[in-house]
Amino acid sequence: MTAEATDSGTIKIGVLAGEPIRDAGLASIFDLPAAQGSSQLTPVIGALQDLLATAGIDYIVVDLHASAARLTQIESIRETRPDVRLIVIGPEGDDELVINSIIAGARAYIGLTASPEVVRKAIEVVTSGSIWAPRQLLSRLIDRLLKVPKVTSPLESASLTPREKQVLELILGAHSTREIASQLGIEQRTVKAYVARLMRKTGVDNRVKLTTSALGRSLLAPEKGINRAVISNN
Repeated sequence: MTAEATDSGTIKIGVLAGEPIRDAGLASIFDLPAAQGSSQLTPVIGALQDLLATAGIDYIVVDLHASAARLTQIESIRETRPDVRLIVIGPEGDDELVINSIIAGARAYIGLTASPEVVRKAIEVVTSGSIWAPRQLLSRLIDRLLKVPKVTSPLESASLTPREKQVLELILGAHSTREIASQLGIEQRTVKAYVARLMRKTGVDNRVKLTTSALGRSLLAPEKGINRAVISNN
C-alpha cells in the first residue's frame, strides 16, 4: 500500500521500506480510525532516499527490526533532513538504544511487540507535537542531555510570565498544541506564539529541548512534570 495525500487535512507518513510482510503490517495501522480531532494519516512506503525527496513528508517510521544499521540510519536521516520527525520501532529491553534513538532525533520509540493501536496512538502523539517513549527512561535521558556543554545558561535567568508558566506546565505534561489551546481557552496560534517565546527565552530550538531544559533548570517545581515530560507506552 503506497499512497499520497489528497487534501490539506491529510498528513503523509513515510514508512521506510524493509521486509514486505512487515511493511504491509505497518501500512495496515493507517486503516485504523483516527482519534477524534486528529488529522487523517496516509502511509507512503519507499526507500529512504525516495522518502526524503518526497514533498510533504515530515514524519518517517523507521523499523529497526528491518535495519542492521540501527542508529546509523537514524543519524543519517537527521543529517539529511533535520526537520523530519522520526517514529522508531525497535526491540524492548535495550535502554541504551531507546535513549540513543531519542538523542539522535527520534520523537517516538515503540517496542516491537506493541499493538497496532499503540503504534497508531504514538504516531498521532508525534504528529500533534509531543513525544512518546518509555517513562522510566526519562530521568536517564535528561541526565544524558544535561551533560552536553553549553556556552550560556539562559534558563538560569529566564523570567516567565504566569501564562508562559501555564503553557510550559502543559508542555511538560506532553499535551499537544490543540489540547493546550482547549485547556487555556485560547487559539492554537496563540499557543504557538507562547511556545516560540518560551524557546527564545530559554535558548532552545524545539519543544523536546524546552522540556528537558525546563526540568533540568527547575523553571517549574520538579513535581510538576518530572514524570510526565514524555508519554509512556507501557
